[in-house]
Amino acid sequence: MKKIFVIITLTFNLIVAQQTPLEKSNFTKLTSHDELKQFIQEVDYNSDLIKTEVLTKSIEGRELFAVYFSKDEFGVDKTKLKVLIFAQQHGNEQSGKEAALLLINELLKPENQYLFDKIDFALVPQMNPDGSEKNQRRNGNGMDLNRNHLILTEPETIALHKLFDKYLFEVTMDVHEYWPFGEEWKKLGFRRNFDVTVGAVTNINISEKIKKLSYEKYFPFVFDFVKEKGYTAFHYLPGGPVGVDYLRYSTFDINDGRQSFGIQNTLSFIQEGMNGENYSTDNIERRARSQMAGMLALLKFSYDNKDEIKKLIADEREKLIENKVDDKVAIQLDHFSDGTELKLNLLSYYSNNDTIVAVNDFRSVVKSLYDVERPKGYLIPKQFTDLKNWMDNHNLLYEEAKSVKCDKIEEYFIDSIGTIDFERDTIINPYISVNEIKDKIDLDKYYFLPVSQLKNNMIVIALEPKSMLGLVTYKQYEYLLKPKEKYKILRVIN
Repeated sequence: MKKIFVIITLTFNLIVAQQTPLEKSNFTKLTSHDELKQFIQEVDYNSDLIKTEVLTKSIEGRELFAVYFSKDEFGVDKTKLKVLIFAQQHGNEQSGKEAALLLINELLKPENQYLFDKIDFALVPQMNPDGSEKNQRRNGNGMDLNRNHLILTEPETIALHKLFDKYLFEVTMDVHEYWPFGEEWKKLGFRRNFDVTVGAVTNINISEKIKKLSYEKYFPFVFDFVKEKGYTAFHYLPGGPVGVDYLRYSTFDINDGRQSFGIQNTLSFIQEGMNGENYSTDNIERRARSQMAGMLALLKFSYDNKDEIKKLIADEREKLIENKVDDKVAIQLDHFSDGTELKLNLLSYYSNNDTIVAVNDFRSVVKSLYDVERPKGYLIPKQFTDLKNWMDNHNLLYEEAKSVKCDKIEEYFIDSIGTIDFERDTIINPYISVNEIKDKIDLDKYYFLPVSQLKNNMIVIALEPKSMLGLVTYKQYEYLLKPKEKYKILRVIN
């Protein structure tokens, strides 16, 4: 019975496409969670190409949906490239959600269904339904979800990472909006005016080959694709305003949606559309349609380059799993200029026309300030159940330490704690000494967490006491780091 209904519905949709809630309101009203839920259920019922799943519920009890596009059972055909897009981690960045619903309709058009000959695609249209209902940045717990991908305390981010771990997507995109209307920029007389901005991975521990593909091949493709659709696109460049502060590519921190998957050698991106003034429905049709164009570009690029991407990601991930990577891991980093002058297209408040502005302080290069030798693994004290929960939430492989050969174990001592600048924020920077443990320790009291797994780099960055991106920089783990005391987590060298 369903197959007959689907055929009739698809034939009808060639004439009258099913409208999204935003389209039904003639782009005057943002889609509520209830409307999003109804729309997703309807397209699921009407199309054999789509299946949906509730990943989890938010703090306030709203469903997080995943929409799967596949001509087979999702994830079964290992020759296909697996792509994940997730939107609206920040509740007051509405166009990503609206674009995701428009994208569903776009992908159901017969002329676009060829994409799924080579791709299995998962879409999470709304990561933060609680924030969306209130049009506020944070979730129902008051947490910024895009600063939660390392510690994984929130149901929304935990569910997203469990989805990733289940299918190990080779390509991911995190969809946001940027705010161009700041007072400092207004004083300068210019503001950023791109419909879509895109950023790739910047953490230098991630494969250089993945970065090269991102910067040299994907960026030119997406910029041209979005332009052909009638919109403007450029690199995502936080910082500024020009002449007051430097501009850079986005953060190298691994606690956001892009870098948390990128650090696992994933072809991972962030896309930021331009928000409306006062975070409103201002210009919402253009905002949503341009964001949708950027999402569609990712799928087209993935289809066109499926074999290259799939082989590259498989090869680079195997190096992490087999620990055939650099002996050193960068745990303190900073942005530097390589002397390149950036020509930036800005909107003039005076003429209301685009103007080219020269950016002299453009810090396009990330370099290491401090490296550590990559260990064999870490000994995690069983008494700290929050660390066990952290390992479980990240789906990390660990075992009883007593079953592992630990010939050389190192222990940090925290001499004192200073500070260091991290992207205009001040964080802790401990002064440490390290000693080899000569006395026998009771391994029954520890789990052994090896680095030889996909999250190899993430483990080292998270657990080293001097890491500016590590667990010790979060309040709930500050107990691990106390001056004049031993660091609680031990390093296994061999």
